[in-house]
Amino acid sequence: MKGKQIAVIGLVVVLMGLLLSLDIKGLVKEEGQHSGEGAENAAKTSILTLQSVSETAKQSLTANLTQQIVQLEDQLKTADASQKTILQKQLAVKWGDVNQPAPSAFYYEMVAQSGNNYADWLKAGDLFTDAYQAEKDSLAQPALVQKAIETYQKALEILPASLDAKTGLGVAYVSGTPNPMQGITLLLDVVKQDPKNVKANLNLGLFSIKSGQFDKAVNRFKTVLEVKPTPDTWFYLGSAYENLGQKSEAIAAYEKSKELAADPDLSRFVDNKIKELKK
Repeated sequence: MKGKQIAVIGLVVVLMGLLLSLDIKGLVKEEGQHSGEGAENAAKTSILTLQSVSETAKQSLTANLTQQIVQLEDQLKTADASQKTILQKQLAVKWGDVNQPAPSAFYYEMVAQSGNNYADWLKAGDLFTDAYQAEKDSLAQPALVQKAIETYQKALEILPASLDAKTGLGVAYVSGTPNPMQGITLLLDVVKQDPKNVKANLNLGLFSIKSGQFDKAVNRFKTVLEVKPTPDTWFYLGSAYENLGQKSEAIAAYEKSKELAADPDLSRFVDNKIKELKK
């Protein structure tokens, strides 16, 4: 891969930190996070518990919010069987409301274990996905990937045809296991059945960028934008065009990303990129 292409991919990674701070989700990772390193750490899933993720998450909450959660936790400790699931669901929702997907995912997993309900397993998987995408700890991240895999598999046991569960499982396999092709196969199966599937096409596009298949990435991102135009997808499209040497198309895509995000930091970032392209 050419040095310029590597540099542009690096810029995508940089932007992801900015986009995540704007509550825009993405999946581009640093190089190396799709390697066997994730699988080795996944064996340490047992180090990650509801208690450990809850204690970590509480550090970012106000005293009032922490107290609300502690009260629910105390009620759960003494609840009878009929009340436990209700309180677990309340805690899952409460953690979700404060944007802490890891503890929320663990509670949804408990709810799913009690009722063995497809929707609860899927919700747990989606939250574990949100958690591993946001996690920076090198031990916790692969453990969360493994939890996502397990919960999506449970969802598929109940509803084998679920495209949502297949997509989540595919993304998890590519993001944090030594078997990325297993995940790509799942995602390709999803778009075969649902050609306009936003999540599957977006992630196939991101994986195409990482593998240097920029023409394929363009097609994937265009498909996504037909259904759900978002600033991060426009940025990815701009990156793919830039790597293909199509500067005018790249500039137009970057401008659209800036327009939709309406964020001053992103605007400055994009303006600098456009200046570079116009040189």
